[in-house]
Amino acid sequence: MKIVLASGNSGKLREIAAALNGRGVELVAQSEFGVSPPPEPHPTFVENALAKARHAAAQTGLPALADDSGIAVEKLGGAPGVRSARFAGENPSDIQNNQKLLAALQSFPNSRDRRARYCAVTVLLLNPQDPAPIVAEGFWNGVIIRQPRGENGFGYDPVFMDENIGKTGGEMSLAEKDEVSHRGQALRELVRKMQARGLLPSS
Repeated sequence: MKIVLASGNSGKLREIAAALNGRGVELVAQSEFGVSPPPEPHPTFVENALAKARHAAAQTGLPALADDSGIAVEKLGGAPGVRSARFAGENPSDIQNNQKLLAALQSFPNSRDRRARYCAVTVLLLNPQDPAPIVAEGFWNGVIIRQPRGENGFGYDPVFMDENIGKTGGEMSLAEKDEVSHRGQALRELVRKMQARGLLPSS
């Protein structure tokens, strides 16, 4: 099954490809087809994921997989939220986004005030008019630490710590992160739903 990934994020491509490895899926980034990302004006992850998947499916004629995800911090009223990738402005680096988040939480030294939740919504559309998209979601709870730790992962991983494990996303290997992360959870749910629909062979 050939699926276009409605994202240009290399970190997402790596994690999603790893989750679907060995399942008979050929995952191709939309950039390989010259598809530019659409606007993401919606206030929720699920609406943005659906918009991205519809756009990629319409442009390529292939089933499309989209992921919209981000981090929501309680004390910031759920921000950065759907603007996680653009928190520090248009086309910022991960470092710039992390710096802005740490600055926003500077007056909250206690970990209980720095609680955050990574959220991921993954959507699969078989065609742009698919009336029954497969939607899967995952959540990863943790806290925002005061200084980045680790060189792995991407996005806010170096400042997001899983308190149960005692590591940031940046300190985890890809396999460790996949076990607990929001995207890992969403992708496992996606695989189960694709199997239930007969789109993937059962394990």
